[in-house]
Amino acid sequence: MAQFSKALFSHPFSRAYWKEASAETRRVRILAIAALCMALKMAIASFRIPVADNLYVYFTYLITAVQCAVCGPVVGVLCGGIGDLIEFAIHPNGPFFPGYTLSSMAGALIFALFLYRTKITVLKLALSRFLINLFVNVGLGSLWSYMLYSKGYLYYFAKSLVKNTIMLPIEIGLLVLFFRMLIPFLEGKNWIAPQGEKKLPWW
Repeated sequence: MAQFSKALFSHPFSRAYWKEASAETRRVRILAIAALCMALKMAIASFRIPVADNLYVYFTYLITAVQCAVCGPVVGVLCGGIGDLIEFAIHPNGPFFPGYTLSSMAGALIFALFLYRTKITVLKLALSRFLINLFVNVGLGSLWSYMLYSKGYLYYFAKSLVKNTIMLPIEIGLLVLFFRMLIPFLEGKNWIAPQGEKKLPWW
């Protein structure tokens, strides 16, 4: 099987990076992987593990992270938006609100910026999940709740901050374990660039 054709990028702030990310939308293999990931997320969307009162561990974010690491930010953002719309159509939970679609796209973008065409490390996995919890789940999520319901923004912000802070180490731990197991498979399939490490490095 041919080796991965493109080198790793040191950062996502270059024209070459975004040119390559945009080109993924025209690659049949990438689109097939993206569709597979979306189907997996739909299949496990309702599966959760309770850890405390009103606190649950969900697993769809693990699939999103892999999808973004393989497919990049452009495909990842598109799938985030399309997947949210499909999930709402299949499992509607209250009225449709486009803010949650935006949150899904923003979360995919953050994962992709940290994991696509780069050396995947524990630090990058942790930072990506931290930013998603802080800015997407807490920041944007509280804004959407404020716009939809009657209580003030600070009420939803404080409630969401506590919940996401408690869940963060659990989610990071699962993310690291998931990638530690999956990276050899992804490399073997040439779905990600060669990492050059037998074990998932810390940074």
